[in-house]
Amino acid sequence: MKTPWSFARFLPLAGRLLARGRLPTLLFAVASKGASQGNRLGKLKDDLRLFQALCLAWWRGEYRAISPKALVSIVAGLMYFLSPVDAIPDFIPGLGMLDDIAVLAWLMKVFDDELAAFRAWRNRQVPEKLAVVERLPKNPKQLHLEGRKKN
Repeated sequence: MKTPWSFARFLPLAGRLLARGRLPTLLFAVASKGASQGNRLGKLKDDLRLFQALCLAWWRGEYRAISPKALVSIVAGLMYFLSPVDAIPDFIPGLGMLDDIAVLAWLMKVFDDELAAFRAWRNRQVPEKLAVVERLPKNPKQLHLEGRKKN
C-alpha cells in the first residue's frame, strides 16, 4: 500500500524526534489534542490511544517487538495528527480532521500485524503493570526523568 503523499515528509522528522529522545513531548501533545477534540474524533480516539500506549511501552523499554519502520511511521502519524498545516489544514471546520483520520487509518491497515502483536502483548500483561507502563505523568519532563530501559 502506497504511503500518503502528504505523510511522507513527516518520516524523517519522526526519526530525528526519536533519535533526540523527544517522544515524551510528542505524546503529551497528542494526549492534549486528543482530549480537546472530545467526541469529534470517533474511533480515531481509540487508535490514538493504541498508538500512544505502544509508544509509551516502547519508551519505557517494556515492549520492543516492533520494527523500526513501524515505530518511525507511527510517530510520524502522531506528528501528522498534531500538525495544523497538513494536506487539509485543521482549522477548516468539518474537513480539517479528514486527512488526519485517513493517515491514521492507513497506519492501522499497513501495520495491522505489528499492532495485533502489541494488542496480544497488552492482553498478557497484568492490569497493574499496564497501568504503570501506559500512564502519562503530569508533564513530559517527569517521563524523561523516569528514564527508559536500555535493551
